[in-house]
Amino acid sequence: IAEEVREIMASLGITKFNDLIGRSDFLNKIPAIKHWKAKSVDLSRILHRPIKGSQKDYFNSSFQDHNLNEVLDRSVIKECSKVLKGKERHIIINKKIFNTDRSFGAMISGEVAKNFGYKGLNEDSIVINLKGTAGQSFGTFLSKGITLNLEGEANDYVGKGLSGGRITIIPFKDSTYNFSQNIIAGNTVLYGAISGECYFLGKAGERFAVRNSGAVAVVEGAGDHCCEYMTGGIVMVLGETGVNFAAGMSGGIAYVYDSDNNFSNNCNKAMVEVESITRSDSTDTSNIFEKKTLLERDDLRIRTMLKRHINYTNSKKARKILENFEENIKKFYKIFPLDFKKALEQSVRSKKDKIKKTL
Repeated sequence: IAEEVREIMASLGITKFNDLIGRSDFLNKIPAIKHWKAKSVDLSRILHRPIKGSQKDYFNSSFQDHNLNEVLDRSVIKECSKVLKGKERHIIINKKIFNTDRSFGAMISGEVAKNFGYKGLNEDSIVINLKGTAGQSFGTFLSKGITLNLEGEANDYVGKGLSGGRITIIPFKDSTYNFSQNIIAGNTVLYGAISGECYFLGKAGERFAVRNSGAVAVVEGAGDHCCEYMTGGIVMVLGETGVNFAAGMSGGIAYVYDSDNNFSNNCNKAMVEVESITRSDSTDTSNIFEKKTLLERDDLRIRTMLKRHINYTNSKKARKILENFEENIKKFYKIFPLDFKKALEQSVRSKKDKIKKTL
């Protein structure tokens, strides 16, 4: 094949592959496709080759400076150097952020991973308070021990690949609109997150918690396809969800506060069932976010998540729900993947059988 290619190149007067770049004059449309639509396709504008300029103009031949040494993470890493080296236990940093600050948190998380591995740091070892509009992928791959508190709003892919960190987003403090009815974070939030927490005082866009496999999150509303392909973690939505909720959801659980009684029509029940909330006689909240407890103690889990949401965002909606919890708990639904539920039930039965055999 290589020899045939060389012969073809030689017939064109070409000796190097780089000399073929941009040579659209060598391309021809052949009548291989006989469909009538193909006959009217005009590729002349796509194949046009500028007369002026040199061969270098047809491919990336110049150095591109993306100012990576000036990104926000760099300054944060410098300020956190003593924590990253284990010389200090915690630090609080205040910064402004702009939509040009993309993937904020990724570099500092890389430093944490490099120095401390997946276990990360102790909770709130690095707390970064930000104000502004965060660019795409805010808090991506955020490591355990890092907390990002954003006053403002964020673009798409917040918490992508979240790895143990915590993200909170609240509107600007002088905002007067209804938080639970307005978008505060873009689409595809928590894509592929494996652990950590998120609390949003407002709505998220479409595909909230898509492919989430371990994060705990509270949001006051979400667009279409919420919890799509989710495999783990716990999501609470305190408002409208949009259509196609839980499409392809195979793990984890979700709680939806359905005050308007319209959630059932929005849920894709192909792989999940919608249940009422189980009540518990116990007050034990230990391990309530672990997989082994997800069959029970829903009321304790919901109450705990509401309290955390209030603590991190001062949510009026969550506070109102808690003030009349015994009545409002009736408006919650639990979304439970069918096969995941069966697997948990089988695990519980197996443990009980082992106990019986030992007695």
